[in-house]
Amino acid sequence: MIIQGKSLDPVTAKAQGLVHEVVAADDLIANAKAWIKANPKVTAPWDKKDFKFPGGAGAMDPRSVQLFVGLNAMAHKESKGNFDAVKAILSCLYEGSILPFDTALRVESKYFTKLLSGPQAKNMIRTLFINKQAAEKGAGRPKDQPPVDIKKVGVIGGGLMGSGITHVTVKGGMDVVVLDRSMEDANKAVDYSRKIIDKAVSRGKMTKEAGEAFMARITPTDNYDDLKDVDLIIEAVFERPDVKADVIQKAEAVIRPDVVFASNTSTLPISGLAKNSVRPELFVGLHFFSPVEKMPLLEIIPGELTGDRAMAAAFDYNAKIKKTPIVVKDVRGFFTNRVFPPYMGEAMKLVTEGVKPALIENAAKSLGMPIGPLALLDETTLQLGYDVMQSTKKELGDAYQPSGTEDFMELMVIRLGRKGRRFGSGFYDYDEKGERKGLWQGMAEHYPLAENQPTVEEVKQRLLYIQLIATAQCFEEEVVRDPQSADLGAIFGWGFAPYTGGPMSYIDTVGLENFVRTADNLAQQFGSRFAPPKSFREMADTGETLYKAAA
Repeated sequence: MIIQGKSLDPVTAKAQGLVHEVVAADDLIANAKAWIKANPKVTAPWDKKDFKFPGGAGAMDPRSVQLFVGLNAMAHKESKGNFDAVKAILSCLYEGSILPFDTALRVESKYFTKLLSGPQAKNMIRTLFINKQAAEKGAGRPKDQPPVDIKKVGVIGGGLMGSGITHVTVKGGMDVVVLDRSMEDANKAVDYSRKIIDKAVSRGKMTKEAGEAFMARITPTDNYDDLKDVDLIIEAVFERPDVKADVIQKAEAVIRPDVVFASNTSTLPISGLAKNSVRPELFVGLHFFSPVEKMPLLEIIPGELTGDRAMAAAFDYNAKIKKTPIVVKDVRGFFTNRVFPPYMGEAMKLVTEGVKPALIENAAKSLGMPIGPLALLDETTLQLGYDVMQSTKKELGDAYQPSGTEDFMELMVIRLGRKGRRFGSGFYDYDEKGERKGLWQGMAEHYPLAENQPTVEEVKQRLLYIQLIATAQCFEEEVVRDPQSADLGAIFGWGFAPYTGGPMSYIDTVGLENFVRTADNLAQQFGSRFAPPKSFREMADTGETLYKAAA
């Protein structure tokens, strides 16, 4: 509870002795006064003369040795030693158990003050509390626009993304009409939500009646006429411009003239898609992340002609589904898909250089990433990465810039058929239930292990800086308009190490001069992909900081 900051409901807190009484909020003060009058001589347990530390004599008791050894191991497993607060908490527990209570409080206050004055707490509080709350309260919403009343949403596409969008929309209190080419396809969205609801009911987290009411809000259809009375459209069909153009035109033929049309796309520019709309001022991009019901980020993308009403509708819809929104520039890949691929690409390059896959995975987790990049590639599927690469090649033609991973992707997806977890194999082997069995040992047959392996720190630096460089480039090109959006997008979009406060906070913490110097060294060793953006070099020369410059 202390290390992870977990909260308890009032009844559980009372049962565990953490609070004395639970009362109705409107009777709080009156009940508190009555309790004090009824217990005039109440004393905290540690202020009583016969008080003994729970379990014995604290850390000095032989019986406590295993507890503290285990605590350290468990904490390190979760935090990888990256969170200063976790170390301080364990120290307070250890030292406090062998000190008089008042002395223990003074020790704890010193640890707390040190944490509070350090960069890690400041960065985390700024990003994960202040900026996150501001974004979720609609800091980027047009100020002069009246609220957009959204009661019913039309979701076009019953696939994985459309099903997830349908679920979070209903959870946000709205009705959904989900449309696909056939009733069978549209009902996939119904089945998707039913599985989630049935699990919640079976675990006692939702009543059967509430589950039935939830499912009653979803209406599957294969008829565009059923969209005529929706308040917002979100399309989530296949990532092909011609397919999206078709559904845009068919939907706009039946919806009201004031209804905003939102496109869920991960790479296709919104301005290009809006050319298929007869009202581009009401066309906006909403980039959800998979799985939609679990991923907290939402990228809101205005096209060249997107008006304030469309942006207001996007923010008002987001307020109901409770995502963390950031506004990003309308470029291919937007923000997260401009930074995520270089990170994945660096992991693949390390494999082709003969670096042990286990070293790559463990270095990333040690850095603070939730899972290793190779496991993440399997989750998102190499097939998807290959398809995006092929479509990008086709669309950009001669302007396409090779990433250096093309041959590797060709080998894994086309020649070996190791397309990712959903297909049964990738960087990892999987059992019949889709559970990871371990890293695929056959990789060394195609990319022999190097005799001299890099250190964990060297691998960590490459995986970290490729993300920092890509984020810095997006900031320079105004893909994200402020450092707080970049930090929120990185942490909530692909799981960038949260203890840093995000990539921009990290750069400020180490200093732009150190960032540029390290990036230059990496560029000399591994190539121009690590070269820092020109504007960051200029800020380093003038001694600026990113957050101060943004202010």
